[in-house]
Amino acid sequence: MKAYFYDNLPGDQRLPHDSGREVTVSDLERVGVLYFRIPELSGVNALASERGYKNRDEITISPEKMGAIYETKVKQFFDEHLHEDEEIRYIRDGAGYFDVRNEGDEWIRIKLVKDDLIILPAGIYHRFTTDETDYIQAMRLFKEEPKWTPLNRTEGLDENPYRQEYVTQFIKA
Repeated sequence: MKAYFYDNLPGDQRLPHDSGREVTVSDLERVGVLYFRIPELSGVNALASERGYKNRDEITISPEKMGAIYETKVKQFFDEHLHEDEEIRYIRDGAGYFDVRNEGDEWIRIKLVKDDLIILPAGIYHRFTTDETDYIQAMRLFKEEPKWTPLNRTEGLDENPYRQEYVTQFIKA
């Protein structure tokens, strides 16, 4: 895992966009993002049990796996959004970027590779993209039935109760 402030320069979203301003694991924790390096599946199973994750699936994001819809999907994943549930991803292979907003509404870019696990809290604004290799395989973990419902950032979304709870717990704390 490598985390840093996104440089906000134009260019392909799959490029590093590294501003040179490093972000630590502690900085991520302050905005509610949890990071783990877990080389064995047994460690993921233990974390899932501890946090009450009951379901999981795996997704592969690549042109070979997704065909003609790949570019459209990668652009869709990069739209800024939030979820009303935690988002848990364990990287099984490949690499990708999660970008999250910090308390100053700046983008923090988090590069994840094989054996990295990230937990994004409900209500955090974020987005995702593959890196320039165009390939990632990830396990998605869920507390209940698998669902992935993004709420794209629009005027009024800050009134969402999950967003308000997130802001109270992490941004105004």
